[in-house]
Amino acid sequence: MDLQSFHITDKERIPLKFHASTLDELTGRLSDGFYTTFSTLQSGLRVLGLQAHLDRLYKPARAMHLKPSVAEADLRKQIADLAHSLLPRESRIRLILTKDTGNVYIGIQPLIPIAPEVYRDGVHVITAEMVRHDPRIKGTDFITQSAEQRKLVKGDVYEILMVKNGQILEGMTSNFYVIHSVIASRALDSAVKQSPKADATLVTAQRGILLGVTRRAVLRLARGEGMSIEYRSPQIDENFNEAFLTSSSRGVVPIVMIDGKPVGQGRVGAWTKTLSLAYQAYVTERSEAIHPDRP
Repeated sequence: MDLQSFHITDKERIPLKFHASTLDELTGRLSDGFYTTFSTLQSGLRVLGLQAHLDRLYKPARAMHLKPSVAEADLRKQIADLAHSLLPRESRIRLILTKDTGNVYIGIQPLIPIAPEVYRDGVHVITAEMVRHDPRIKGTDFITQSAEQRKLVKGDVYEILMVKNGQILEGMTSNFYVIHSVIASRALDSAVKQSPKADATLVTAQRGILLGVTRRAVLRLARGEGMSIEYRSPQIDENFNEAFLTSSSRGVVPIVMIDGKPVGQGRVGAWTKTLSLAYQAYVTERSEAIHPDRP
C-alpha cells in the first residue's frame, strides 16, 4: 500500500493533491516546520510515548505563538483512525506542523518490519561531518540539508553517524551510544549472566543532539541493569566494547562496525542484548492503546 498523506484540521482530514512515495519526499514537498516519526506496535493496536511525539510539534508551535490547524486531542483521534484502517498491519507515521501557517499534516504507510538479522548480527554504520542547526528542535529543514548524506544509507550501510570535531554526536535518524566494560569482550556473555551488576558504563552525548523518545527509556533501563551513565560525545577513534543506536521505530539496534572498523570483537555484545530485551519488555508494559475507545 502506498503512502497516504493528509492535511488535518479540527473538522476534517483532507487528502493532499500531490503524490509522495516516501515520508521524506512528503516532508520535502511541504514548507519548513517541525516533525516527528513513530510506529504503531503489537499488530497496530498500541503506540509508545505518543504524548512525547506530539510535544515535538505543539511545544515549539506554542513558543512561536502558532495556532495549529488541529487540536492535540483531535489529532490523536485522526492518528488512531488512520492506524486502525491499516490493521492488522503496523503503521509508520510522520506528523508535520508547518511554521508559516501552523498547518498539521500526517503521512502514514504500512510499517516494513526490521529484518531479524539486524538485531541478531548487528549493523554497519559510517560517519560524516555534520550537525543539526538546532539540535533540540526536530525541524524538517534538516531532512533537506542532509539529503545527500541520506543517499549513502544503502547496501550494508545502515545509518550515518554525525561527527563534530572528532566527536560522535548522534545518528541522522537515531541516537548513538557506546559501552565500556571492565569485562573482556570474549567473556562478556557469560559474565553478564552471572553478574548483572558487573561494571559497565554507557556513554552518550547530551549536548548538540536531539533528545529521542526511545533514548529516555533506554537510559532508565540501563541504570536499572546496574550500568553507569556518562554524558559526553564519544571520540571517533575511541576504543569501546559495544555500540548501538536507538529510534522509536527500530528500538535498540547493535552496531558491529563503524567506518569499516569492527566495534569490540565485531559482534553483538551482551550488554546491548540485555538492553534490547529490556526495551522490548518496556514497550510491552508501557505502550498505550492507540484508540482507547476501539477494541
